Amino acid sequence: MKFEIKAIAAIAALAAAPALAQEGDAAAGEKAFNQCQTCHVIVDDAGTTIAGRNAKTGPNLYGVPGRQAGTREDFKGYGKDLVAAGESGLVWNEEQFTAYTKDPTAFLKEYTDNSKARGKMTYKVRKEEDAHNIWAYLVSVSPAAEEAPAEAATN
Repeated sequence: MKFEIKAIAAIAALAAAPALAQEGDAAAGEKAFNQCQTCHVIVDDAGTTIAGRNAKTGPNLYGVPGRQAGTREDFKGYGKDLVAAGESGLVWNEEQFTAYTKDPTAFLKEYTDNSKARGKMTYKVRKEEDAHNIWAYLVSVSPAAEEAPAEAATN
């Protein structure tokens, strides 16, 4: 009987997982992205601008979901600590992205376990809901991202 209950609980958890995988609202995220477009743009692989104003301060955010941090080939302005985090396994998923956008330097200090780590992104998304919504928007306009490796999500 205990096995059956555990099996039913496991199946229920798996069935609920897709619903919990993304907390944000893409439509609200499109509006919230306005705070990002001073520095970022979303341009697809065909060169079509999806959002933003052709900003070059930060990297193009197209395809961020599932991407290793600090690896967009056409952007050379990444900070060394973000690149190091990517090299050590940081792959953008909702949890990592929302934590990073709320306080980039604090995130990198914790992620890299380096009290001297600094993020070059100085802007902080103030509301956690906005961070989740922006993530949902980025997911909605990006190619299908592969699930981040489990070890990357826990680093």
